Parts: sequence; structure tokens; C-alpha cells
Amino acid sequence: MADDALEDLVRRLTALVVKLDERDDHILALLEEQREFNRQQVQINARLETLVTKMFRQRTNGREA
Repeated sequence: MADDALEDLVRRLTALVVKLDERDDHILALLEEQREFNRQQVQINARLETLVTKMFRQRTNGREA
């Protein structure tokens, strides 16, 4: 393989690796956003569960459901 062809191949492969790295960074950022959303959703769900439990207790006023 000629030196020029090898240099061109290395240049093209380097460009591809850079693009993949940028895409991976973007995907990782999106994944972290999703994780934060999930953490917040878990907190919301816990609060809702507590609220529903309190409401149920008030409605039944100690009676068995």
C-alpha cells in the first residue's frame, strides 16, 4: 500500500473515530438526562403513594375496606 493511500486511510479512520466519540458523548448526555428523569419520577411516585395511602385511611376512617 502506498504511503499516500495509507495516510488517507488513517485520516479517514481518525475522522470516523472522532464522529463516533462525539456521538457517544451525546448519547451519554441523553442517558444521564433519562436517569435524572427516572430519579425524579421515583420520588414523585413515592409521594403519590404516600398521599393515596393517607387519603384512603381518611376515607375508611379506620373501617376495613
